[in-house]
Amino acid sequence: MKVLMINGSPRPQGNTALALGELERTFADLGIESETVQVGQQAVRGCIACGRCGELGRCVFDDAVNVLAPKFEAADGLVVASPVYYASANATLIAVLDRLFYSTPFDKTMKVGASVVCARRGGCSATFDELNKYFTISNMPIASSQYWNSIHGRAPGEAAADEEGRQTMRVLARNMAFLMRSIALGKERYGLPETEPHAWTHFIR
Repeated sequence: MKVLMINGSPRPQGNTALALGELERTFADLGIESETVQVGQQAVRGCIACGRCGELGRCVFDDAVNVLAPKFEAADGLVVASPVYYASANATLIAVLDRLFYSTPFDKTMKVGASVVCARRGGCSATFDELNKYFTISNMPIASSQYWNSIHGRAPGEAAADEEGRQTMRVLARNMAFLMRSIALGKERYGLPETEPHAWTHFIR
């Protein structure tokens, strides 16, 4: 079992990293490999809708997105984490996810997804919902916890005082591990769900 964790914060040692640290340690205790990739400080541009990924099988911009793609393909689960900016995720992370999900041709069905958000005060729920949409459009089950996957802190390290938030992260890791293992057993016995050709219906013809 492997989990890829993407940290969208520009602060490598900030509160978002602290939250991911709780998951990382819990995964390790459960014998699950995890890797965290920091993207919040990288220069990543948004998608320009050029369509070249359909020809190349990868994004035309050769940056962090193409580095993440094979890691995502090999992973059983994906965690995306972000600080909250104006009740939304970090713009760099959104640019990465837009291009990562759109440009990768591999099937993401039944890879387990989870989002983690960190804020000083408000905006966590809106950001949590925003990030989960990448999973729900990709046939990816979402791992949940005892509360929405959020933690609170402003200055780096303050989230360490949010014991409920830290516990929420540990519970999330355990639930995610259980879900990934259960899906792996289900795939062995039943295979993946039957697929249909995609019925593209455009509103303007």
